[in-house]
Amino acid sequence: MNIYIDNQTESDIPNYYGFIINDVIKGCLDYLNCPYECEASVIITDDHGIMEINSAERGIDAPTDVLSFPMLDFEKPNDLSYVEKYPQDYFNPETGELLLGDIVISIERINFQAEQYGHSDKRELAFLVAHSMLHLFGYDHMEEKEREVMEDLQSRILEKKGYTRDYE
Repeated sequence: MNIYIDNQTESDIPNYYGFIINDVIKGCLDYLNCPYECEASVIITDDHGIMEINSAERGIDAPTDVLSFPMLDFEKPNDLSYVEKYPQDYFNPETGELLLGDIVISIERINFQAEQYGHSDKRELAFLVAHSMLHLFGYDHMEEKEREVMEDLQSRILEKKGYTRDYE
């Protein structure tokens, strides 16, 4: 598995970010029973950087906490039954890994939301990565039933990995 982490902020990110990102991504893949070795990229940026991406990609001229750009197409969440029919579209030809997509996270939103919700930045980072990974697997929260399913999965994944609200 290849997980690429790109720090696009002007300062260093905490050392534990890489561990948490890798741990949560692997935890999501395990929980969702993904049968493939996978590739994903995670960009850590600031509010200005994520606002520019949000504006360019979604037409929303405001910062957000996380953006997800899936490489896969889903009729039903987590249904990978079609990917082997089109390997040229979904697998990295050099590594053979399934291309999941890109995650973009604002470090400023991590810190702000951790304080706002009364938990650590580590837990907030884990939450945002899990949330985004579910988007990369076709889950969404536009409708109430979808939101409930996605929130339940996030909670179960984070709890299984130990990233509860009291995680330091």
